[in-house]
Amino acid sequence: MLYTIPDYYHEFSCIAGECEDTCCAGWQIVADEAALKKYKKVTGSFKKRIRKSINWKEGTFKQDKNKRCAFLNEQNLCDMYTALGEKSLCRTCKMYPRHVEEFEDVREMTLSVSCPEVARILMEKKEPVRFLTYEKEGEEEYEEFDPFLYSMLVDARDAMLGILQDREHSLKIRVGLILGMAHDLQGRFNREQLFSCEEVIERYQTKSARKFVRKLWKEEKPSVQERWEMAHKMFRELYELELLREDWDMLLMESEELLYSHGADAYKGISSDFKRWAKEESNIQIQAEQLLVYFIFTYFCGAVYDGRIYAKVQMAVISTFHIYELWKARWIKNEGELTPEEIVELVYRYSREIEHSDKNLERMEKMMLRDRLPWYRG
Repeated sequence: MLYTIPDYYHEFSCIAGECEDTCCAGWQIVADEAALKKYKKVTGSFKKRIRKSINWKEGTFKQDKNKRCAFLNEQNLCDMYTALGEKSLCRTCKMYPRHVEEFEDVREMTLSVSCPEVARILMEKKEPVRFLTYEKEGEEEYEEFDPFLYSMLVDARDAMLGILQDREHSLKIRVGLILGMAHDLQGRFNREQLFSCEEVIERYQTKSARKFVRKLWKEEKPSVQERWEMAHKMFRELYELELLREDWDMLLMESEELLYSHGADAYKGISSDFKRWAKEESNIQIQAEQLLVYFIFTYFCGAVYDGRIYAKVQMAVISTFHIYELWKARWIKNEGELTPEEIVELVYRYSREIEHSDKNLERMEKMMLRDRLPWYRG
């Protein structure tokens, strides 16, 4: 069995009560069957607390009116962990923020940026992320798994990550290249022409491909009005998603007002000023690159199960765009300032709403299937 992890994987260590936003509140924690069986056998002084704090029918931990786990105390520490030790934790609590994508004889393990500490590690990382692979004993076969398609997706993802991390070129060009590659691969897949995908992958790594994308940017560049309308429309689609935390809607409405309420010309001015500030005062281009790499690595190869090659790359690009817009809105609110702490905060808040809801991930991909993002407009 092959395992792959990002090079910062072992840098993570839970900071428990020092965390600015506990992972034990805001969403429902589902306990696995093995943990529930173990909890039913608990004896001693903690037995009563266990019995009344679990919804046994649903297999979930109860929450208070503020959606805090019943075992979470005022110091943001877990009373179950304190009373019964680490081995008492259910699989969800043991694993988080580790995220696993499973393929035949392959496990890809990442750290979710919904965790503030993980988001901080990634946003502070200046060098390109590298992915480390190691082998452990064991094999696992999947029914209806297409190894040829998976191999092509891995090759394409490697190429995309290489393109995204080539800092000799603007991020705009890099994004155009991966969108173009995914767009063309989707066409080959739809026409059952996987044999020709290698040519597509190779083509988008060439100098001529970069030249082609630059030319398209110039020829097909949308007007100020079109850019404002497209950005506003994409942002408003976030309201269509399942709401996990009440304060998320407030953040979206505040950001929408700051970014889009004064029309296309004002939006252009805001965007230009923020871009200029970011270039001079921050590492936002690198941070956006790290997010794109994170989303592509985590989700792209999942297309082996549903064939949504282009949708997954679009989702990575648009998710990074949404976070960039949230940064921009906070910068406006702060009258031209954006702290590293705020950059991290907006990353993990976005991730918590999107990545921790299967319904939202599915809705996001279905939005992408509408093909309303021309790839050459990145």
